Amino acid sequence: MAQQGAQLDRENFSCSICLDLLKDPVTIPCGHSYCMSCIKYFWDGEDKKEIYSCPQCRQTFTPRPVLMKSTMLAILVEQLKKTGLQAAPADLCYAGPEDVACDFCTGRKLKAFKSCLVCLVSYCEKHLQPHYESAKFKKHKLVDPSEKLQENICSRHDEVMKMFCRTDQQNICYLCSVDEHKGHDTVSAAAERTERQRELEVSRLNIQQRIQDREKDVKLLQQEVEALSLSADKAVDDSEKIFTQLIRLLQKRSSDVKQQIRSQQETEVSRVKELQEKLQQEITELKRKDAELKQLSHTEDHNQFLQNYPSVSQLSEPTDSSSIDIRPLRYFEDVTAAVSELRDKLQDIMTEEWTNISLTVTEVDILLSDSKSEPKTRAGILKYSREITLDPNTAHKSVLLHEGNRKAEVMAQQMSYSYHPERFTNYNQVLSRESVTGRCYWEVEWRGSRICVAVAYKNISRAGGTNECGFGKNDKSWALRCDTKSYEFWFNNIKTLVLGPGSSRVGVYLDHRAGILSFYSVSETMTLLHRVQTTFTQPLYAGVWLNSAGDTAEFCKLE
Repeated sequence: MAQQGAQLDRENFSCSICLDLLKDPVTIPCGHSYCMSCIKYFWDGEDKKEIYSCPQCRQTFTPRPVLMKSTMLAILVEQLKKTGLQAAPADLCYAGPEDVACDFCTGRKLKAFKSCLVCLVSYCEKHLQPHYESAKFKKHKLVDPSEKLQENICSRHDEVMKMFCRTDQQNICYLCSVDEHKGHDTVSAAAERTERQRELEVSRLNIQQRIQDREKDVKLLQQEVEALSLSADKAVDDSEKIFTQLIRLLQKRSSDVKQQIRSQQETEVSRVKELQEKLQQEITELKRKDAELKQLSHTEDHNQFLQNYPSVSQLSEPTDSSSIDIRPLRYFEDVTAAVSELRDKLQDIMTEEWTNISLTVTEVDILLSDSKSEPKTRAGILKYSREITLDPNTAHKSVLLHEGNRKAEVMAQQMSYSYHPERFTNYNQVLSRESVTGRCYWEVEWRGSRICVAVAYKNISRAGGTNECGFGKNDKSWALRCDTKSYEFWFNNIKTLVLGPGSSRVGVYLDHRAGILSFYSVSETMTLLHRVQTTFTQPLYAGVWLNSAGDTAEFCKLE
């Protein structure tokens, strides 16, 4: 307790500028005391303003007060020195070369606790107190200690840069906005930060989706490697059994077939593993990029955020895995059949069929085989089934979402949805949360008078009732309009009559890379209604438009 009391005594007789015991103590008119040299140095910096203030309470004085040594304080300080308390407290945290130092400390400086974006000064905890205690500092922005505060000052006008010029993509001060940036698209740095933060979150969602897609691709490719290896092993074993029954002339051909199968197996496995490695590297890079964006999203300094955003937000081109095609597990079985046939035809057949065997082996191609053709059967097309969920932020206020945001229904009264820039304001429309790229398939079960099953670019207009917003009314969307009696295909406001069996379920197949979009009538059978061959320049999103109250559309869960 005695030691604690002695420490409190020392703090009561310490200068709040140098944080050491008072030297030649003086008391200024507000009652606070400082070292004479410290307060003189502080006021010398205020001579240009001719208004002098207290570093602690910020009370101002005019003219500059005359400083007189406080004899009583000097005596008390001398007594404290004699008690052996001259040493500084052990828990003071002084700034090292790698630390941000307090700009107010004199002598040996303490570590800064916060930096002020208004004062453009860094403070230790003691010198920061006026920012917490005085109402004058309530609007000041405190951030973690930073050595880059001067980068917030306009070099031309010596003013804090609190604005952002979207035309020139740079931070500016208010004077810049009415000077060389006059007439430019300028906003506050905080507003631009909010917009870029939203873009950052969209980028993170895109990255996370790409990570999931790539991890799924890697797993799929690993399964193919195992299946291909098993098929190759079986083909080798079967070929060896058959060739052992042949005469010595066939033994050479047996060795050749074995070597060719193994060579093709090694080639295909190598190609698959190479793509696996690329995808895994892309996953690692995307996770690293996601971490950088996360760290950037937590940056408190708007200007630092905006300066670092362009370099951090750039994403590398994704590895193209759209050509991956998974077929039933038949790779080298035809080789076995060909060898069996060769066994029966003996030497003459051997000469004729050798070319056939060689070509059959080389036809094994996991990644590129049949990649540009559309699946011919429902089982084949279901391999690309994608679960679709709808984005509530895009739903018109008359559209209610339920069933886990998979089902849309038009209500007689509008919902109390909050404002969102992506919400459709005039058409009873809604878009999916996930983009649909690569090869994918989904089905929509509908009820009511009329609906549109559509795909659209994300930048389709949302506000107003013009053709720029409606599915199929512009060049940013493709739509199949369905009613109880007929179908119509719409693109760029051009209608095409579509013939086909009526059905309450519509299937949509998309091969984004190949530019194929197909609509099917789905019942007990699957009938192609309309196919589009084009070039898609952006990721697509699934969507539906519903005509009137009571109409529903549900994105089905496909097994």
